[in-house]
Amino acid sequence: MTNPYAASGVDTEAGDRAVELMKAAVAKTHTAGVVGGFGGFAGLFDLSAAGRFRRPLLATSTDGVGTKIALAQAIDKHDTIGQDLVGMVVDDIVVVGAKPLFMTDYIACGRVVPERIADIVRGIAEACSATGTSLVGGETAEHPGVMAEHEYDVAGAAVGIVEHDEQLGPDRVEIGDVVIAMASSGLHSNGFSLVRHVLSERDIALDAHVEELGGVAAEVLLEPTRLYTQPLVEMLEAGLGIHALSHVTGGGIAANLARVLPKGASVEIERSWRIPEVFGALAHIGGFGIDQTEGTWNLGIGMFAVVDAADAEAVITASHAAGINAWAAGRVEFGASLSEDYIQGAKGVNGGAVRLHGNWS
Repeated sequence: MTNPYAASGVDTEAGDRAVELMKAAVAKTHTAGVVGGFGGFAGLFDLSAAGRFRRPLLATSTDGVGTKIALAQAIDKHDTIGQDLVGMVVDDIVVVGAKPLFMTDYIACGRVVPERIADIVRGIAEACSATGTSLVGGETAEHPGVMAEHEYDVAGAAVGIVEHDEQLGPDRVEIGDVVIAMASSGLHSNGFSLVRHVLSERDIALDAHVEELGGVAAEVLLEPTRLYTQPLVEMLEAGLGIHALSHVTGGGIAANLARVLPKGASVEIERSWRIPEVFGALAHIGGFGIDQTEGTWNLGIGMFAVVDAADAEAVITASHAAGINAWAAGRVEFGASLSEDYIQGAKGVNGGAVRLHGNWS
């Protein structure tokens, strides 16, 4: 007898096959805190496994990958988009000083292709393992008639924990703190609507070889988001004087740093670092200047650490040891006279003020 649900376009057997393909990768992320294993209606985590806290705070974050998924779909490559998701979610958790505990994911698609779904989830699981995060659950939803068969979208949420008096933020920032820039791996997962617009305006297909980019457009631009969580957690556990962190995502460089500075504080960032070639190539293809993208792309900085001056060199050294280039990019001042080119606050936060100055070489 024909299954009427299958006739409507939903293949539950394909969903079950996808689960079987991903089970081993998900299981590898499970720490001692995970209760109940794989496949329940809800994931369970034993908070006592996180250790003893005087006043524990739970931190949570949720995000997606955005239109970067269009590149993965264009060349049928889905094994890195999961790392992008984890980077967008878990690296927001560590910004408040929290250690991530667990994560869940959600995949909506036009048709379940088990191998494709398994590739996505394996990428999520591998990145969860790299950040010390247990992947405790997820959902794959088939939406025939709403999404095309090749289309999908991904989202996720994570929870972390931090001692109340160890949380990071603007109230800990002091005059003279050094702002450390930690290098990005490329575009990460922000500003891809602009990327796709640039290519579309020049009639460049995502699967085309582009000389300025040095390869097939989508392959080059799918470079996964760098993960900062584990190195930063280790620096915090070592007692280094990190006062605030800023994950450079949507909104660009200055606005994201301003969000974690107290009102009255200001930072000047010299335009002196070497911008990864991908940004210059895209700007050249689009016919605009790099300075016009400062509020959209990260331009080579994925994370800022606002650090006690006495520990600045140690933070840079630790970052280098983790394989992430880092450098002193500015210093916190209070009461400085601000010109119109400062950006003050963002995302509803009336924080400090940041400006980029100088000229790009």
